[in-house]
Amino acid sequence: MHFINLRKIWYAISIAVILPGLISLMLHGLNLGIDFTGGNILEVRFEQAMPVEKVREVVSARGLEASHGIQKSGASDYIIRTRHLTQDEQEKLMAALNDLGKNTVLRNESVGPTIGRELTTKAILALLVASVLMIIYITIRFEFKQGIAAIIALLHDTLVVTGIFSLFRIEVDSTFVAALLTIIGYSINDTIVIFDRIRENMRARKKGESLEDVVNISLWQTMTRSINTVLTVIFVLVALYFLGGSTIRNFVLAMLIGVFSGAYSSIFNASPLWVDFKLLERRGRVKEARA
Repeated sequence: MHFINLRKIWYAISIAVILPGLISLMLHGLNLGIDFTGGNILEVRFEQAMPVEKVREVVSARGLEASHGIQKSGASDYIIRTRHLTQDEQEKLMAALNDLGKNTVLRNESVGPTIGRELTTKAILALLVASVLMIIYITIRFEFKQGIAAIIALLHDTLVVTGIFSLFRIEVDSTFVAALLTIIGYSINDTIVIFDRIRENMRARKKGESLEDVVNISLWQTMTRSINTVLTVIFVLVALYFLGGSTIRNFVLAMLIGVFSGAYSSIFNASPLWVDFKLLERRGRVKEARA
């Protein structure tokens, strides 16, 4: 298979995956958790195991679960996320939970919207700073066009993850930001390995060998490494998703989606984009020479 000659197909697949998420983001946005919007977090531990359905019924009866929901974080521990509650509402909710079964309140916190806005600003700033630093690094080590191709691939990964979370209305909290930054780091590492092999093969390029062929050979030479790395990470993430508890499930889900997307973009987006940039540059030089 010649990956570079089929690059339009890979671009079309990426657009097909990203577009529904983009539409959902524009129409509905993200299902922001209380880390961003503000609200209350109540963590309780029942003395006896309690079915999650019963806890959900108690919370829903007060019109609260629709806000953020319930997470089971142990055999009998529950994390209840709600909108901002008054003191009276908190007391009534705790009384209802006590009627359900004897329990201990492990945590009762309130997150203000000011903290949420600050977290949003810092998250965007962190992504921007990371992108700029990566462009500088790749430009120094390789070339500017490869830096731009790598950032577009990272933007692809970010849009895939955020788009899927928006489409399926999965709650986004501070761990989601951590997942995005981790995904960016993972994806750029994979892209750098491929770019490094391309640079080596460009130096040993045979006479008459096209740019597309050199890049295609480089992709095949790094394919085994890329697949093995992805599978190793996925095995760990799948185990964490099913065994790590509900408190980290959304984080792990974001990582799973991002790892798949990062592997795809490194192979099928970053290098083909760089090829297109180089071909455009070459055509521009030909036009200038003719003029």
